[in-house]
Amino acid sequence: MHIVDGALANSVVAGGAVLAVGGIAMGLRHMPMEKIPVAGVLSASFFVASLIHVPIGPSSVHLIMNGLAGIVLGWAAVPALFVGLLLQAVFFGFGGLTVLGINTVNIALPAVAAWYLCRGGVRSSDARIAALWGALAGGLSIALTTIMVAASLALSGEEFYPAAKFVFFAHIPVMVIEAGLTAAAVHLTRLVKPELLDVAPVMGEAR
Repeated sequence: MHIVDGALANSVVAGGAVLAVGGIAMGLRHMPMEKIPVAGVLSASFFVASLIHVPIGPSSVHLIMNGLAGIVLGWAAVPALFVGLLLQAVFFGFGGLTVLGINTVNIALPAVAAWYLCRGGVRSSDARIAALWGALAGGLSIALTTIMVAASLALSGEEFYPAAKFVFFAHIPVMVIEAGLTAAAVHLTRLVKPELLDVAPVMGEAR
C-alpha cells in the first residue's frame, strides 16, 4: 500500500504530512507506558509483513496488519505504524521520505477507525464472537486503506485513475487474508493475554 516518492501532487503530500503530525501527537498522548512494548512488537510485525510486497505502478500489494494494531493500540497505532514506515523508508527506500506523511495517514487512520468500530465486539465475553469482530477489523482496515490510497492517487491527477482502480481490486485477496489472520490473532490473544484487548480473563472461556 506504500505510495512511492514523486507519485503524488504536492498538495496531497503536504496535506498528508499535516494529518500525520496531528495523528502522531494524538497517538503519543494515548500511549501509556505499559503499551510501549506492545506497540514495538506490532510496529515490528508491520515492518516485516509489508516488506514482502508486489509493486503495482505507484503503489504495492502486501500484508499490513494495521487492523490488529488498531484494535490493540487505538490511537497509539499511529506512531507505532509511523516508526515502521520510517525505518522501511530509511533502510530499504520502501515508499519514501517525502510521502511518509500520506503513507502514515493511509495506513494508520484505518487502524484507528477499526478500533472505534470493532473494539466493543472484540471485547465480547464470547471468544468466537470476538474473533469474528477481529476478522471485520482486519478486513475493514485493509479496505479503508485501499480506498484512501486510491483517493490519494486520484487526487493527484486523472492519469492515476486506472492505477487507483487497479490498486483497490488487487487488494481484495489481501482483505480476506488479513481478516483471517486478525481473527486468529484476536482468538489467541483472548486465550493467552486478554488484557492486551482490555478484556479480563474469563475462566472456562470457549476455545
